Amino acid sequence: MEKGGIIQRIFLSRRLMKDIKNKADYHKVMAKIDGLMAKGSDKVSKEELNEIRMLAQGAQRYEQTQHVIEAPTTLVGMIEMRMYEMKLRQRDLAKKLNVSEAKLSLIMNGKQKPDIDFLKAVHSQLNIDAGFILEHA
Repeated sequence: MEKGGIIQRIFLSRRLMKDIKNKADYHKVMAKIDGLMAKGSDKVSKEELNEIRMLAQGAQRYEQTQHVIEAPTTLVGMIEMRMYEMKLRQRDLAKKLNVSEAKLSLIMNGKQKPDIDFLKAVHSQLNIDAGFILEHA
């Protein structure tokens, strides 16, 4: 490909990347990425790799504005979020917090109030803000 064509394509990709304002723009960018990636990794030039990277960054920024996850408003919600982030199952979390699986299940299902030792473990092991714990326990 001639140099002018590469520069023009990069310019268009940068414009697309910056101008993702709606789903239609997003789908155009994703189609462009898919088209470039369909060539296969051994047939994509360095310029095209940079173009894919720029388009993907723009798409990611758009996705982050569209898919906002609200912060948890309960202690159980915050614990569940940390479990997800740390890839812990309830059994693993019980061990980490040094409580029985039964006790953790009762607390997580709202059938038992958490005690001080449990709250201290949640703070230290899951790095949940003490202020949040005090407000929501």
